[in-house]
Formats: sequence, structure tokens, C-alpha cells
Amino acid sequence: MKLSKKSRYGLTALVDLAVNSGAGHVALYSIAQRNGISPQYLEQVFASLRRAGIVKSIKGPQGGYLLAHEPDRITVSEILEATEGSYLLENEDGQGISCTIQKLIIDKVNEEMEAILEHLTLADLKEDYLEYSGYEQDMYYI
Repeated sequence: MKLSKKSRYGLTALVDLAVNSGAGHVALYSIAQRNGISPQYLEQVFASLRRAGIVKSIKGPQGGYLLAHEPDRITVSEILEATEGSYLLENEDGQGISCTIQKLIIDKVNEEMEAILEHLTLADLKEDYLEYSGYEQDMYYI
């Protein structure tokens, strides 16, 4: 399985939103700028995420986006479904060998992939990113 650019950008933008939304909503342009993503393309990604109920938008000159739920309630599976549609491997049609391939490879890969992605949350991604990047959001220096 290869994640599309739309899915990668969606995951990236949502981690950014989770990290930076502590004080409220976050402007789409700032997410795009921090991550080197075209704001126009990111708007298309966020339209899919908004339709799926993952983010909420706030209109107006001081507008932006908020997560619709806490990060620990948003699964990677939901994010990929919002941006990709079905992320599972396609079923193999046919009989004989095709049926064996479906049962022993495709079905098993899909089951494992679903198990991983349904249990991995945006909070997990955020936590790992903060740990990896050494991000110190609440640190103040005098």
C-alpha cells in the first residue's frame, strides 16, 4: 500500500493542528506554511476532513480550523478513509489460485492493516512527533 499525497498531507496537517491548537483555532495558511504544503491543495484536503467530521472550520478573517474531537478519539483509519476512501487492498476476483491469493494474502494483509490503523490515533502521532522533534510547547525561558 502506498499512501497518496492527499493522505500524507492530511496526516501531516492534522498532527500540526493537534500540536498547535492549544490556544484555539489554527489558520490553514499557517499549517501550510509550516509544512511546505500548497494552501490551495491543503484546502481541498481539509474539505474532505471537514465532511468526515474530523475538523471544524471557523469562518471569517480570524478564522481557522479546530479538531472536531480530542486527538485520542480520531483514528488514523478515519483520517485515511476521509482522504483516500478505502485504503484496503482490492479484492481479487476469480477462482482457484485467485481465491487462494485473496484468502492467504489480501485478506490477511487487510485484517492486519485495519487492526493497526484502527488502534493508532492522532494523539499517538502527536505524542511521537513531540518526542521526536523535542518540541517544547510549554517551556518558557527568561
